[in-house]
Amino acid sequence: MKGIQMVDLKGQYHKIKSEVDKAILDVIEQTAFIQGPQVKQFSDALQNHLGVKHVIPCANGTDALQIAMMALDLQPGDEVITTSYTYVATCEVIALLQLVPVFIEVLPDTFTMDPSAIEAAITEKTKAIVPVHLYGQCADMEEILAVAKKHNLFVIEDTAQAIGAEYTFSDGTKGQAGCMGHIGTTSFFPSKNLGCYGDGGAMFTNDDALAEQLRMVANHGQKVKYHHDIVGVNSRLDTIQAAVLLCKLPHLNEYSDARRAVADAYDQAFAQHPHLKIPVRNSKSTHVFHQYTLTCQGIDRDALQKFLQEKGVPTMIYYPLPVHKQAGYRNAKFAPGSLANSENLCQNVISLPIHTEMTEEVLQYIIQSVLSFF
Repeated sequence: MKGIQMVDLKGQYHKIKSEVDKAILDVIEQTAFIQGPQVKQFSDALQNHLGVKHVIPCANGTDALQIAMMALDLQPGDEVITTSYTYVATCEVIALLQLVPVFIEVLPDTFTMDPSAIEAAITEKTKAIVPVHLYGQCADMEEILAVAKKHNLFVIEDTAQAIGAEYTFSDGTKGQAGCMGHIGTTSFFPSKNLGCYGDGGAMFTNDDALAEQLRMVANHGQKVKYHHDIVGVNSRLDTIQAAVLLCKLPHLNEYSDARRAVADAYDQAFAQHPHLKIPVRNSKSTHVFHQYTLTCQGIDRDALQKFLQEKGVPTMIYYPLPVHKQAGYRNAKFAPGSLANSENLCQNVISLPIHTEMTEEVLQYIIQSVLSFF
């Protein structure tokens, strides 16, 4: 079968083509390409969707993380606890700001931060924790927030892969991914669950003072034009991208349901397989399946990937090397083997195609192709 894709952006676009085309043309007619009205309209719409007090759009998800740390006034030498099993952007901004990344383990079943490993990593220099809501479900925020409160630490949620996921606390209250810590950050990269047609990102907070600081940092450190009260950056969501996101946001729940339906079919097909471990769904969090990631057990993962490629089934390895083993981030404190779960996952995970336009024919072909390897 030809033409199978990890993410079918073209198919998704064609379903809302007339709406998107009109929205883009409206921006061009208005010629308000920077901070046009659609940016505020999208910000307000996303606030309402998530139930968060402030959404501050920016240029991309990496900027969102950097601006969050700048707004919290983290200083060179401050330590930030996060995971090594993540995309490098999570740690990249820590290093760029001359902060110190402190890596802790992930849980081997949910792929998210192990809350029990946090306290042992805290020192007098620790200022923040950055949990990553990897692959589409929330890290265990109740435990993470409790440790942060006990030690007076900031929590910055990396929600680039999990917008729309919902976490349930033990008292029954619910929180949206990115809206439970001091600041949440996300990316609108095209392949994300809520993606634009270029780069884009945003920050979330329920704190009025932090929201003002985030806006200032993202806008050259100014509240009043040409009056720069702090050192900032230039990070804006383009109006055209905001217009695209305004079209797609009403479909976000529908997109999540479509991804879950694909994941359900994969689960059913592989749940009892002796060599494939399906992703564990945290009972405290819904899962929006940005990725569907299997863990190979007792087989050659790379051979499986090659076999599927020959069958026309694309796959991805998220991620082939943990950050603590990357050349730019090596630290004697985190020697090979010190984060065994992270290293083992990098050697054994494989992600299958999952997207909103998956047909039953394609889905069954992928499933049968995986099973035929054995």
